[in-house]
Amino acid sequence: MELKDIRAAYFIGAGGIGMSAIARYFISRGTVVAGYDRTHSELCRQLEREGMLLHYEESVDEIPHACRDPKSCLVVYTPAVPSDHKELEWFRQQGFEIEKRAQVLGTITRSSHALCVAGTHGKTTTSAMAAHIMHQSRIDCTAFLGGITKNYQTNYIIGEGDYVVIEADEYDRSFHQLEPYMSVITSTDPDHLDIYGTEEAYLEGFAVYTSLIRPGGTLIVHDGLKLKPRLKEGVRLYTYGRDSGQFHASNIRMKDGEFTFDFVHPDGVIADVLLGQPIPINVENAVGAMSMAMLAGCNAEELKYGIRTYKGVDRRFDFKIKTPRLVFLSDYAHHPREVEESMKSIRALYEGRRLTAMFQPHLYSRTRDFYREFASSLSLADDVVLVDLYPAREEPIPGVSSRLILDCLRPGISKTLIPLAGVMDYVGNHDFDVLIVLGAGDLDDKTPEIEAMLKERIRKEGGEE
Repeated sequence: MELKDIRAAYFIGAGGIGMSAIARYFISRGTVVAGYDRTHSELCRQLEREGMLLHYEESVDEIPHACRDPKSCLVVYTPAVPSDHKELEWFRQQGFEIEKRAQVLGTITRSSHALCVAGTHGKTTTSAMAAHIMHQSRIDCTAFLGGITKNYQTNYIIGEGDYVVIEADEYDRSFHQLEPYMSVITSTDPDHLDIYGTEEAYLEGFAVYTSLIRPGGTLIVHDGLKLKPRLKEGVRLYTYGRDSGQFHASNIRMKDGEFTFDFVHPDGVIADVLLGQPIPINVENAVGAMSMAMLAGCNAEELKYGIRTYKGVDRRFDFKIKTPRLVFLSDYAHHPREVEESMKSIRALYEGRRLTAMFQPHLYSRTRDFYREFASSLSLADDVVLVDLYPAREEPIPGVSSRLILDCLRPGISKTLIPLAGVMDYVGNHDFDVLIVLGAGDLDDKTPEIEAMLKERIRKEGGEE
C-alpha cells in the first residue's frame, strides 16, 4: 500500500518507543490512528491525548470502524506481539496489509534521504543529537527516535525538507528493511544472541545493513570495530571516534562541570564545542552526530549551537537529583559495555564519592550470555544492588537469574539481591552518596518513587533539592 493511500493505521503493541514514533507520524498526517497495547503506560496516555484511539484488552470488537477496511487501513505490529494475538489473527484472516514497524520505516527511507544511526549502544543518543542539530539548522529534518528527547518531549520530530533521522534497530534484523542515504554505526559489540546465535552472525547482520546504503551515500563507522563494511559502488566511507578516526575530538577540557572540545574533521577543526549534556561518553556520541550533520550540510555555527543546546534523552544518563549531599540518576544501560561506560562516566564526574549501582538484568538470554561481563562492569561501583531479572518477551531459562551476576562480582564489594517489590524498602533503609538505577526493564517504573523519597529525605535534613 502506498503511503498516499493509507486512510487509517492500526498498531498492535502501540506503546513501544519505536511503534509510538510511527503512530505520531500518521497522526501528524491526519490519518485515523488506533491500536492495542497491554499496558496503560504514560506514553499510551500521551498518544491518546494526541488523538490516538487506544484500548488495553485483546478484542476484535474494539477495532474501530475506520480500521476495518483492508483497502485503506495499514496494520503495524511489533515482533514482541505473539503470533496468535486475536486481533492480529483477525486482520490476517480479513486480508489486511500487515507490516512490522521496520517495514514502515523502510518505506519512509525509500521516499526520503534517510540519516540512520545503528549500533549495539549509543544509537539513541547519537541519533537524538543528530536530529536536534539538523532540526535547529537551516536544513531541518524529521526524526523517528528510540527515546523521548528532552528538547522536544517526544520521540517523533516533525520537520520540513527531505532529510529523515532514524534510529536503526538491529533486533530481529529490523534494520535490514531500511535504505539509508547516510548512516553512522556506533558499535558492534555482540548482543541479541537469541536472534543471531553468534558474534560472527551478529557482525554479518551489520555487514548486510551496510550493503543497503544507497549509491552516492555515506557510511561513518566508529574507528576500530570488527565490522567489515560491504558497500555499494559510490558509497563514501569515513571513520570517527573520541580520540581517533577522520572525525574525532581533541583538546578535551573539563572545568566546572562542563566539557569543551575541538571537533576535528577531514577539512579542518571547529574549536571550542561546548557539550550541552556534559557526560564523558557524550563526547564520542557528539562526534558521530556532528559528522553526519556536517556531511548533510550543517555549518560550523549550526553544529556548535546544536551540541551546546542538546538536553539529552529520558532514561539516558538522566539526572533526577544533583546536590552536594546526594546525586541520583537513571540510565537505560542493559548491555555490559553500556553499563561499563555509565560506571566510568560517573567515576569521572564524581571522583572519590561512593557509588551505588542498582541494576535489573534484561532478558534471560542476555543474562546467560553476558553475566560475567555484567559482573565486571558493575564491579566498578562500591555497592551493587541486583533486582530480579526482567524477562520481557522470553520464557525462563533454567539456572538463569540475577544471582549469576551477583556471584561473579569482585571480592569485597558490597552486594545485595532484592525483588522488585523490595526496592522502596531498600531505598528507605539505606543512605546514598551517588545512586544510579540501571536497566531496560520495569525497575525504571520505580524511579519517580525513589526520586520523591530521596527529595523528601533531603528536605527533612534541611538540604537543597
